[in-house]
Amino acid sequence: MNTPIIKVEELKKVYVAQGGHRIEAVNGISFDVGEREIFGLLGPNGAGKSTTIGMLTTTVVITGGGATIAGVDVAADPIDVKQEIAVVPQATNLDRGLTARENLIYHAKYFGIPKEERDARAQELLELMALTERASDYPQSFSGGMARRLQIARAMMHNPRVLFLDEATTGLDPQSRLMIWHKVREVNEAGQTIFLTTHYMEEADQLCDRVAIMDHGRILAIDTPSNLKAAIPGGNIIEIATREHCPELPDWLKADVPDLVKVECEDHTLRLFLARPEEALVKIVEAVRARGVIMESIQLHPVTLEDVFVHMTGRALRE
Repeated sequence: MNTPIIKVEELKKVYVAQGGHRIEAVNGISFDVGEREIFGLLGPNGAGKSTTIGMLTTTVVITGGGATIAGVDVAADPIDVKQEIAVVPQATNLDRGLTARENLIYHAKYFGIPKEERDARAQELLELMALTERASDYPQSFSGGMARRLQIARAMMHNPRVLFLDEATTGLDPQSRLMIWHKVREVNEAGQTIFLTTHYMEEADQLCDRVAIMDHGRILAIDTPSNLKAAIPGGNIIEIATREHCPELPDWLKADVPDLVKVECEDHTLRLFLARPEEALVKIVEAVRARGVIMESIQLHPVTLEDVFVHMTGRALRE
């Protein structure tokens, strides 16, 4: 990891509901983000990802612990922090009364950037985000992917040290999502530090240098996607859906299929971890059928970040 540009220590956010009930949205998390890194928070909705970004970007008051960005204390100097960061929220918040170019120019004016510089910067970012031909059009005529690219361009107008992307591809079609991935990589390769949240496993796997897996306000693990996946025993998974729940099946399979590294069972779904799944596949099918269990489906796939999440929490990321 490069020199840390973000440092987070025991960061907490507690909300007090009616009746004095305390809700710990973020519970004492600590991590660093390196300069020029793409760092991702991966977790389901409600894990605390957006609250974490809110605290780091000064929109959510910190309950405990602290954080610095580019050496600036987030809680003590929120105005100075805002000079160092930019945020692209999940919701589209473009000014519908301004053209694409005007959205960028107006943002630059807010940060006191001189006219000649902001005009050149706007042109540069419109080209980078493949929006040059739509520079004079209004955002309401844009597709979801185009609007998100314009949001990223606007966020970068004042040359922030850190770009925060909060669920940046949620609601986009697959083609638009791939375009956003491509543009995020280009921005990062040009030297931009990027901090993103996502509940898409493939997105974190494809984009991030390191990933923090988060659930219920806590960070469960931080590492590169490849290292996180390598920690799962076996390296490959055969997933079997059965018609009826059969709690005895894992023990039967362990006895009949010696190559099994681990078996997980949840309701009607079995997850078998193997190093050499192709060699064991026939034995597994024969063993299941020999016990009179009806299979609804069987799938083989390499370990993904969702498998890492399930391995750590015992439940699917989509829940």
